[in-house]
Amino acid sequence: MSEESAKENPAASTPAGAASPQGEMTFVEHLVELRNRLVRVVIAVSVVLLCLMPFANYLYKWLSAPLLLAMPEGASMIATQVASPFLAPFKLALACSVLIALPLILYQFWAFVAPGLYRHEKRLVFPLMVTSSFLFYLGMAFAYYVVFPLMFKFFQAVAPQGVEVMTDISSYLDFVLKIFFAFGLAFEVPIATVVLVWTGFTTPESLAKKRPYIIVGAFVVGMLLTPPDVISQTLLALPVWALFELGVIFSRLYVRREKQEQAV
Repeated sequence: MSEESAKENPAASTPAGAASPQGEMTFVEHLVELRNRLVRVVIAVSVVLLCLMPFANYLYKWLSAPLLLAMPEGASMIATQVASPFLAPFKLALACSVLIALPLILYQFWAFVAPGLYRHEKRLVFPLMVTSSFLFYLGMAFAYYVVFPLMFKFFQAVAPQGVEVMTDISSYLDFVLKIFFAFGLAFEVPIATVVLVWTGFTTPESLAKKRPYIIVGAFVVGMLLTPPDVISQTLLALPVWALFELGVIFSRLYVRREKQEQAV
């Protein structure tokens, strides 16, 4: 490469894996940074898992409490597979490890993308990640303490006469994890609303006008993400609607703050 072309294009003369003269990271450096943060995530989840493994059976006992309370006296859960007594608590401990490490996982993601964000974007992204973690936990708590007791009592009540309900521990775990994920994801509606307004995809006024469609969509989502019973569908749809209204309020506050900053 000639000296003149090197002056015109300094980045072209930068060796692979080295930082550019402008201080920007190369593609290889981005991959190394991503690998390092993924390793930290794996280490964090592994450490939490090692701490939870001795209590895996207690965690499963706590998780199955809403079902056992709804079952007839003397009834119990069963294990239909040979390895289920070990695999079900282990899978639960692993899921809990990921959930406990969720703030760290989101922080590693934020730290990876933060150098490429503007200052006003950094001020918004980090609070959104903190809030999204809290709302996800809140959605899971709502499912456990509100939805599960009502839903399991309903299932027991509608069981055909002569049918003894004996739930498999692995099937129960898969079922409740799906419900946890559905409610945790549904409670992220305010975050999604703020992000849509932040990116300029829509406005708070436009979202408010689409309120009837949002209400219908909330019940459709409840129908798709929950078991086919009216109770769990309604208990998911109503919070989604309320959280949508909360997201519209926060979006309006964000737009008002942006206008004030631009005016200054």
